[in-house]
Amino acid sequence: MTARRERGLAARFLLAQLLVVAASVLAAAVVASLAGPPLFHEHLVRAGAEPDPAQLMHVERAYRDAGLWTLGVALVTALACALAVSASLARRLRGPLAALTRAAQDLARGRWGARVPAMGAGSEVDALAAAFNAMAAELEATEGVRRRMLSDLAHEMRTPLSVLGVYLEGLEDGVTEFDASTGAVLAEQLSRLTRLVEDIDDVSRAEEGRMVLERSPVPVAQLLGAAADAAREACAAKGVALRVEDGTAGAVLPVDPQRMGQVLGNLLSNALRHTPPGGEMVLGAARLGTTAVVLRVADTGEGIAAEHLPHVFERFYRGDTARDREHGGSGIGLTISKALVEAHGGALEASSAGPGRGAEFRAVLPVRCPASSEGTAPSEHAVPAGDPGLLKHTPGGYSLGFTDGPRPARRAAAPEPPPTSHSRGRSSS
Repeated sequence: MTARRERGLAARFLLAQLLVVAASVLAAAVVASLAGPPLFHEHLVRAGAEPDPAQLMHVERAYRDAGLWTLGVALVTALACALAVSASLARRLRGPLAALTRAAQDLARGRWGARVPAMGAGSEVDALAAAFNAMAAELEATEGVRRRMLSDLAHEMRTPLSVLGVYLEGLEDGVTEFDASTGAVLAEQLSRLTRLVEDIDDVSRAEEGRMVLERSPVPVAQLLGAAADAAREACAAKGVALRVEDGTAGAVLPVDPQRMGQVLGNLLSNALRHTPPGGEMVLGAARLGTTAVVLRVADTGEGIAAEHLPHVFERFYRGDTARDREHGGSGIGLTISKALVEAHGGALEASSAGPGRGAEFRAVLPVRCPASSEGTAPSEHAVPAGDPGLLKHTPGGYSLGFTDGPRPARRAAAPEPPPTSHSRGRSSS
């Protein structure tokens, strides 16, 4: 059995207009046939004309015939106009729709640069083209992130696997002896691989809403103090001052203390990585009205270039592509931090005044638990623009790029002192 062939756009327009024309002509014919002759006869009588019945019959028949001829000519004219209008509309819409079809087929073939120009076929069609172009741009960006993620993932795994392979070959050939130093190197590389797998798993579970949060009322001062204590030794070793500012007056947040400690640890570790000796970091908190608390981490370090800001929450994104995991983090710490904040019903944003002018990030957390303790929907409390009345800003603005801080529930450890690299790009580790 052959598939039924769908009618084209022009045929559908023509059929619709033919139905309208047919219904209109039929209604006009019925009304003219039923109401016209009596009205005509009444006007003849009122005019004083008293023709005999034969004449009256001929007059009324002439009226009826004239009406039918008029309706017939109108019907033919309407059909011709319907055909012309249908063809014109179909031709006007067929071009943009065909362009959309070709662009969609190109996207299906993996040609992510396919776009549809605005062709003036009406505001609705132009809106459809704009929505398609936005979708295509998102797909292109997603594909770019996927390719970069696979490349970076292979790069992240290559070094520890190469080290493990070399040592294993040396042990098999008897060139290397298994001693404490060899065991430490192997354990370190295995730890790097394990950490990478756990990071990816954390991101996936948080973004998919599978992150289980063990919430409890935690004072903001306790969160700030624990995070500052974990980072203080590393800051002192590098010569960076760490200042804590708590303006919440004893506020309490319903959060998972381990997960929120991971967020703050990521941010502090990243800020330290990008702050030179002699610089300063600020870990602060302030109330946002009566419904939310703002946590912030600011530094006076390298800052962030504007072109990197739209990509900071992407997995494996690094502002400086030359940085590896040791010097730029894993590239997913910011993604993890954002997902964890949103899992708490909050929102996270990052910004900077520019390279060399420091950076700051803000996390807005509600003071009450959202409806679902495991959901990952962002909070209604959007991160506000800079408001000097709420927070004391350092020259940096918002923060970008994170390194891997302490991990909860997996034998958390304080962030290690980062190397004193001064690259301008930041990672989203």
